[in-house]
Amino acid sequence: MSEQRYGEFVVVRRHEGQEHVAELVLDRPKAMNAVSTDMARSIGTACAALGADSGVRVTVLTSSHERAFCVGADLKERNSFTDAELVRQRPTARAAYTGVLELPMPTIAAVHGFALGGGFELALACDLIVADRTAVVGLPEVSVGVIPGGGGTQLLPRRVGAARAAELVFTARRVEAAEARELGLVDELVEEGLDRDEALALGGRIAANSPVGLRAAKRALRLGHGLDLRAGLEVEDAAWRSVAFSGDRAEGVAAFNEKRKPNWPGE
Repeated sequence: MSEQRYGEFVVVRRHEGQEHVAELVLDRPKAMNAVSTDMARSIGTACAALGADSGVRVTVLTSSHERAFCVGADLKERNSFTDAELVRQRPTARAAYTGVLELPMPTIAAVHGFALGGGFELALACDLIVADRTAVVGLPEVSVGVIPGGGGTQLLPRRVGAARAAELVFTARRVEAAEARELGLVDELVEEGLDRDEALALGGRIAANSPVGLRAAKRALRLGHGLDLRAGLEVEDAAWRSVAFSGDRAEGVAAFNEKRKPNWPGE
């Protein structure tokens, strides 16, 4: 295994035998991964590096804390800010969430324990969420006088619909794992302690596919969402054209006809 640290609180790991899967670890255990300004900056920097690495086919977002994925913004730090300091900090905070959201490869969040506020928004920024039975998720921001500001008001209704998202945001309630799976707040529910293993395994299954195809499929899914069907099909066609004459497409067809595992060139 190799790893690279970004600041004090973020680590990117590459595991032997899964060289195309990157694990992005939230590593501020003393604060249950509360997102401080320094941690937000590191998340953004790590995501920029991952996005530029053509060898990464899947990114899995995990936590080093045993009882929490991430409890959201560092409210102790926020409490010390003047209004002017809060305004200056906002772009750094936004860059962390958009950094995860705009990763060009498929992304999976591995959630256990608390994933609240900005912590749940980091998970929502991923394409898929694997949770274990200890998971507790929610967007409680209105209970402290703010609103979800890391994408929650936009990402949650895209998962569960406008009315359900409104109920969850307006009540600020916490949702335990079984209900979260039932409502579609998480995509896969596993036994306690297995969220990371299952997310990495899922990442490995996804990473076996064409990296060019995966990134193009993600673009089509993201850009087409919310468009009318005709416009969405144009987005899909543009994505198809970007892969139709790629080396990956030629290799994929050849491997299928030769009944062998493809050796993706990634271009």
